[in-house]
Amino acid sequence: EVQLVESGGGLVQAGGSLRLSCATSGFTFDDYAVGWFRQAPGKERQAVSCISTSDDNTNYADSVKGRFTISSDNAKNTVYLQMNSLNSEDTAVYFCAAGNPRFCSGDYYFLSGMYLEVWGQGTLVTVSS
Repeated sequence: EVQLVESGGGLVQAGGSLRLSCATSGFTFDDYAVGWFRQAPGKERQAVSCISTSDDNTNYADSVKGRFTISSDNAKNTVYLQMNSLNSEDTAVYFCAAGNPRFCSGDYYFLSGMYLEVWGQGTLVTVSS
């Protein structure tokens, strides 16, 4: 069974940091790209970052560039999202998703969320001001 399980969310003050984890199972990790998306109350889902686990190619939304870093541990089949300098606009439920590596190959596919095949249940990040 293909599974993605997020963890690491919580309450943090503005300016603080959190690290999210996405533990994957049930598929060949190197064959997929894994991404992070978020959805704030009343807003549309937004792409945050992605990584192609075979070649470490990454993409970031403009709103998180320079603050968030995505990485993968192929031995643990886990993808991480290090989030620094958090602000209230980062408050959202964060989801990880996996799919064809084409999803992370360029802005068009990344921002649209095309080629994604499986999603996690989400983890809530709340940034207090």
